[in-house]
Amino acid sequence: MADQALNSCSCLIAQISDPHIKAGGKLSYRQVDTANALRQAVNTLNHLAPRPDLVLISGDLVDFGLPEEYATFKQILAELTLPVYLIPGNHDERQHLCAAFPEHRYLFQHHHYLQWVVDDYPVRLIGLDSSVPGKPHGELSDESLAWLDATLAEKPEKPTLVMVHHHPFVSGIDHMDRQPLKQSTALAEVIGQHSQVERVLCGHLHRSVQARFGNTLAISCPGVSHQVSLDLNPDGPSRFLLEPPGYLLHQWSAANGMITHQGFIEHYPGPFPFYDANGLID
Repeated sequence: MADQALNSCSCLIAQISDPHIKAGGKLSYRQVDTANALRQAVNTLNHLAPRPDLVLISGDLVDFGLPEEYATFKQILAELTLPVYLIPGNHDERQHLCAAFPEHRYLFQHHHYLQWVVDDYPVRLIGLDSSVPGKPHGELSDESLAWLDATLAEKPEKPTLVMVHHHPFVSGIDHMDRQPLKQSTALAEVIGQHSQVERVLCGHLHRSVQARFGNTLAISCPGVSHQVSLDLNPDGPSRFLLEPPGYLLHQWSAANGMITHQGFIEHYPGPFPFYDANGLID
């Protein structure tokens, strides 16, 4: 019976990233209808089965950090029927984000940064604030790193996700690697001391990219609208394309640990069976 109770303990966490919402229906980079893309993402998440326990959004919620952009973002997000947790990215503005979401009390846990811990689920959630006003790269102060270390030390046995906007690894996409998380080595040292960290989640790259990091796995989430071009040439230009938008599903169970899947927001033909009454379909 004890084993059955342990195996029934599970948590399903959806992650989307980089909505880059603009106000008034304005297109991002004169090409991308980010508001409609977020609406489609919300609709997809609302209809997932099994139903996620919560949604994480890993930064760049809006495009220029303007109050009217957050108003549009909040209006669209109101259609989401799942609990949602936010962190800022380099396109966000802390004060305007907090002003738009006063009911998100977790955002106000720290006196200066929008970083937080949520213990309401079988998986512990930690959000970090790597935003630097007016800059595209990310930073974590010594204060933030010390806070993370102390917070992780509080519950060493509870599986934990740590979320930060900027990627803390070298992606190989040159123009993005010029604006990464600056304190990646220091972050890796902290994470490496806490074996309960199942994933370090990020956004910023607008692609699903995975790398070993701090004795765990760091993984970036695809963009909810546009994707950064997969160009691994040195000095490759800064460009994006309209590849299919996506999301991540982080499925944790006591029996199997953490498994991460990538899903797509657009609709495609299928699903189709592999087998019929005669066996494998030929």
